[in-house]
Amino acid sequence: MPLDLERLQIAPAYRVVSADLRRRIVDGSLAQGAALPTEADLADRFGVHRSTVREGLRQLEQEGLLRRDGKKLLVSMPRQRDLSDVAERALRLRQVTFRDVWQVASALEPLCAALAAHSATLDELDALEENLERTQAVVAAQASPVEVDLEFQNLVAAATHNPALLMARGPVSSLMRAGYAAIAPALPQSGARLLAVHRQVSLALRRRDAAAAEEAMRKHMQDYRRGCEVAGLDMNQPIPPAE
Repeated sequence: MPLDLERLQIAPAYRVVSADLRRRIVDGSLAQGAALPTEADLADRFGVHRSTVREGLRQLEQEGLLRRDGKKLLVSMPRQRDLSDVAERALRLRQVTFRDVWQVASALEPLCAALAAHSATLDELDALEENLERTQAVVAAQASPVEVDLEFQNLVAAATHNPALLMARGPVSSLMRAGYAAIAPALPQSGARLLAVHRQVSLALRRRDAAAAEEAMRKHMQDYRRGCEVAGLDMNQPIPPAE
């Protein structure tokens, strides 16, 4: 009787190399800043060709787990910006819509404000005040408030000191830019409104009033949705590629 056997799925050797080194980096066996052995040494230890090791190392470099310092390869921590960029591209490829992003931001941004009310330092609160001054100047000049608006929200998020939240929020915040860019020219008065809301958030943070900060940021997210609709954006439309 013939055996019904499944075909073996054998991973390429370079993936075995990268997986082994990745595991050692993640579990701390290879510490941040540590120099890896040479390609020849690694090839000897793994029992593979140097070209196989080179491809495995290249994969880890692309992931941000290794960086070059002259001829050396050092263990590194992936930058949040790089990870956010990768996640943002993946979300665009999945054709996430304005509504998808707004729904997630409506949960994350108020949470950031509530947490920041407990953890923001005086320097971080002062940075928010400086942002408000720049925003006031932008609004007075009838210029686009998109950049100062995003900066304000990034400052609030950073004040949470929560790396998990910052990682989750990064790509969503970047994708929100498309909506803000559409709102600004369609609703010139939106700058004054967002300035007023930002002042409410900043005041609540300085008073350590988490509930008020959360509510003010929630209103800001509602304004974003209404602004998108008034600007003629279809909330069910996929966010277009970045220019």
